[in-house]
Amino acid sequence: AGYQRQLASALRQQGAVSAQDAARVEVQAAFCIDVRSEPLRRALEAVSPAIQTLGFAGFFGLPVAYTPLATQASRPQLPGLLAPAYQVQDVVAPSGAADRGVLAEAVARARRKTLAFQDQWQGNTRWPGSAFSFVEVAGVTALGGLWKWLRPGQGERARDDLAGLPARYRELCRPQLVGVALAEKVALAERVLHAMGLDRQVAPLVLLVGHGSQTTNNAHAAALDCGACCGQTGEVNARTLAQLLNEREVRRGLLERQIFIPEDSHFLVVLHNTTTDEIEAFDLDLLPPAAQARWQALQPLLAEAGDRVRRERAPRLGLADAALDAPALLKQLRRRANDGAQPRPEWGLTGNAAFVIAPRARSRGLDLGGRCFLHDYQASQDRDGSVLELLMTAPMLVTHWINWQYHASTSDPARLGSGNKLLHNVVGGTIGVFEGNGGDLRIGLARQSLHDGRQWVHEPLRLTVVIDAAQEAIDAIVSRHAIVRQLLEHGWLHLWRFSEEGFEQWRREGWKSLAL
Repeated sequence: AGYQRQLASALRQQGAVSAQDAARVEVQAAFCIDVRSEPLRRALEAVSPAIQTLGFAGFFGLPVAYTPLATQASRPQLPGLLAPAYQVQDVVAPSGAADRGVLAEAVARARRKTLAFQDQWQGNTRWPGSAFSFVEVAGVTALGGLWKWLRPGQGERARDDLAGLPARYRELCRPQLVGVALAEKVALAERVLHAMGLDRQVAPLVLLVGHGSQTTNNAHAAALDCGACCGQTGEVNARTLAQLLNEREVRRGLLERQIFIPEDSHFLVVLHNTTTDEIEAFDLDLLPPAAQARWQALQPLLAEAGDRVRRERAPRLGLADAALDAPALLKQLRRRANDGAQPRPEWGLTGNAAFVIAPRARSRGLDLGGRCFLHDYQASQDRDGSVLELLMTAPMLVTHWINWQYHASTSDPARLGSGNKLLHNVVGGTIGVFEGNGGDLRIGLARQSLHDGRQWVHEPLRLTVVIDAAQEAIDAIVSRHAIVRQLLEHGWLHLWRFSEEGFEQWRREGWKSLAL
């Protein structure tokens, strides 16, 4: 109730919804709804009124499975409650079509060779029976990996999707939808644009902002990446969508469906590194000159916004007394990201407490403390309630899962948390972890993800969902979906809606006005 009073007070301060001046929007940036996006969205909007930010689930509406180059392993890139409907594969795309086949085979062969060597090397240390004997046999050659942990630098972020691929080939590989007809591409693009609210206005430059964390020697790294992408980083979905929306034939098909994307508008993929709050761009070589100029003009604004967020996060990371200038603070965070002995490279989604499904105007300019999931939604553009139904049966459930992962790991760490990260032994390569050398597999989050060594950092609160929609629309969705109804009736989350008087809360007997 204490947090809810603060949230209600903040949202009331914003007042009625007011549209951003469409004429001055030069850049739109679509972020994942992850709570770590909220501070960066706020900072970008503060440094430039010409930047409009949007909130959308980080898999960007693409129900895909992804098969990396030269592998047979396909992995889901969507929320765990959905099943993939499309396939995405890495495609080698050289500048000249004549050498595509030859180059594709050379790239695939190079990656298979490197991955085979890495797998053999790692296999020697993966199993308890061989780990110690391997170190004895390998001798000083086994120290290479440890050296970078003992003296961490500012190494570039490794892209897991292209691990094992020589650097000279990386820019030639792009993820693409495969086996999808043009008509289906157009229909998919239309659904995504409508859900994102981009079927009405598209800026000259649209950033699709995926996110991923950067850590070293971290068995729990997936917990810091994108939950909407099934514990992966978000660039695969974002790059696939950007390619789809930049395709001329798709745009012509969209125009036939009354969706107009200006010819000079371009979709660009960037990745938000949530450990360092840096922005990394992809496929810059495909940018037309006008978009390239806009991207270059955006660089100082991105740098300033990133510095603001880093300074906001510094006290929680123990860097408050350092009085560092911008380059020095960034260097410290890069060092944490590359330090194999760092148990807390970032705090992930600690503190998450609310999910706001509403126009950005409801929260623009508010400091929500990096505790809110934010999904843009315009009820006036959703006459049949289909978008709201999707939001209440997918993102709302996923945010509830995340909220309870943190809640349970804090409230009952002995049984529902995974214990001390420093004592973890990884079992079977990727199956799970033991705490120490025996017992059962541990579940939940490690203590270091929730506790700073002196006190709990996460406050275990049930998620408060605040929706800007009519009572009738929300009630219809609750009545149709048993899982949503069960969550509400049994008190697993709180459901509010904006009203003329302030807020109303869902009750089994009916909506009740809140006096907070």
